[in-house]
Amino acid sequence: MTPLPALHNRLDRIRNALPSPGVAVCGALLWAAAMGASALVNLLLDDWETPAKIRFVSLLYAAGGALAFPVGLFLARLVSLGRHWQVALAAALVCLLAATIGFTGGLFALQYRSYYAQWHEPALTIAWSIQFVHTMATAFYQFIVLGIRLYFPLGFIALALASIWFARQQR
Repeated sequence: MTPLPALHNRLDRIRNALPSPGVAVCGALLWAAAMGASALVNLLLDDWETPAKIRFVSLLYAAGGALAFPVGLFLARLVSLGRHWQVALAAALVCLLAATIGFTGGLFALQYRSYYAQWHEPALTIAWSIQFVHTMATAFYQFIVLGIRLYFPLGFIALALASIWFARQQR
């Protein structure tokens, strides 16, 4: 028995899970606006730092949202293809949430790393590798602890609405 039919089935499943370019771009723009607005509103209400820093953090959240939406949508479609709408709803909630936190946290970690790079060893050495991994892990941890609060409540309302939209599309 050859594994080719199984491979073709997997490739078809992946192909069917890919969102159309229009949906991916429009969704990414809307998701970026929602995530950036969520961070902006929270930072303005907290009377946080300077306007330049508020803009930077809001743009970071928007960029993370823009990168996360197509990936989260693809993963949600991959998980929920051919299943009930409840599975589609749960898949959208989990996949969009994980992708958004992952991409935004990753961007935060890269920015954090660029600040501390001046004190690190020369690139591609063993010491530099250890410093890179630890700095990125620390930054991602700090984002999880301190940054997720900026998604409350607007980001989670947007997550619920996007997940309901997704579940309705999958019916």
